Amino acid sequence: MKAVTKITFYDEQGDKFFGEGPCRLLRAVEEAGSLHAAALSMGMAYTKAMKLLKTAERALGFPLTARSTGGRAGGGSRLTVEGKEWLERYEAYRDACRAANRALYLEFFPGER
Repeated sequence: MKAVTKITFYDEQGDKFFGEGPCRLLRAVEEAGSLHAAALSMGMAYTKAMKLLKTAERALGFPLTARSTGGRAGGGSRLTVEGKEWLERYEAYRDACRAANRALYLEFFPGER
């Protein structure tokens, strides 16, 4: 038996806009330097990746990534300063919630691991 903590953010209308999927997508963009490559690495369609980003950016009110179009030099994506800060804050909050959940779990179910 285990307890699972999932952190999901919802906007004022109750629509989900950020969670583990967008978090993983942004980390993959940071690693690959491309939204397209990041989406492919996750087995996700580029259009879905764009929709996830646009939904989060609309709810947050700032861009998470800066994109440049292709051409000879090739296109790419990178996290904006605000996007990187948001991602780091989300991950720190998520990790703190998981740690708190683990401590509470052991308090209420001491014989479990």
